[in-house]
Amino acid sequence: MIKKVFSGIQPSGSLHIGNYFGAIKQWVPLQDDHDCIYGIVDYHAMTVHYNPEELQKRVLDAAVAYLSAGLDPEKSILMVQSEVPEHTELTWILNTVTPLAWCERVPTFKDKVKQNRDNVNIGLLDYPVLMTSDIIIYKSEGVPVGKDQIPHLELTREIVRKFNSTFGDVFPEPQPIICEGALIIGLDGKQKMSKSLDNCIYLSDTPDVIKKKISTAVTDTRRQRKTDPGVPEECNIFSLHKLLSTDEQRKYCHDGCTSASIGCFECKNILSENLIEELAPFQEKRNYWEKNTEEVKEILTEGGKKARDIACQTIQEVREKVGLWQC
Repeated sequence: MIKKVFSGIQPSGSLHIGNYFGAIKQWVPLQDDHDCIYGIVDYHAMTVHYNPEELQKRVLDAAVAYLSAGLDPEKSILMVQSEVPEHTELTWILNTVTPLAWCERVPTFKDKVKQNRDNVNIGLLDYPVLMTSDIIIYKSEGVPVGKDQIPHLELTREIVRKFNSTFGDVFPEPQPIICEGALIIGLDGKQKMSKSLDNCIYLSDTPDVIKKKISTAVTDTRRQRKTDPGVPEECNIFSLHKLLSTDEQRKYCHDGCTSASIGCFECKNILSENLIEELAPFQEKRNYWEKNTEEVKEILTEGGKKARDIACQTIQEVREKVGLWQC
């Protein structure tokens, strides 16, 4: 049975509804039955060009989003990756057992190389090893992931097997906890919602901005006029209806689209209203946390101490297994 859980998000910019529906919202119910650690993985954000002056602000923004979504520091450990240096120590140790070819085959590495041709650094290549350390430094047994992320977790499991077979059993092989709705396509209708691709609806967007963004989002490109029937199963907007709309609303939009009795405008309006209603409690809580950032910092400081206590025990065990100097 899975008891210990770890997951995290990069503070690489404002969080969007893909982060919310695909990750944070899925994490909230896990707190009730699991020992959860939720990290803000700031080392990962350093693998692409970033503004050092903004990084701490982004960490704070991510923490505000965690708390606003319902992550409870009384139930979970909320922490910042760089506050626990054992993450990077374990990464170096894992590097010595991880074949280069394993990292080179990761699809996200190839994608990042295309997006950052002027900054192809070792961190981009080593990203999955650091990710493995993030998970197993706490001996996590489960990781919330979308189906598209399962190959990444399988690499973590391979690294764990390689370490355990080389030095002796230390780490459990983390199992995927499948999160429905984890793959949220962006407003361009082509690629996963991403800050770097500027195809997002941000959690901080006002109702007017949300309506405007959805009104211009790509739908079924074969449907040029209202009188053209559409294929909802291939429409990005309809995929969001599956997350946000009632069964009755989904049926209305599906039947109206396939019969051309309603246009995309009406379909988008229904979605906009539902998304605004969904995010209202989040945004209300966010207003509170944004006014109480010192409390947020205290939560992160306390969470960092708890996380490091666990990580120090693990790294001591690892040091003994691999034969590092002991005083």
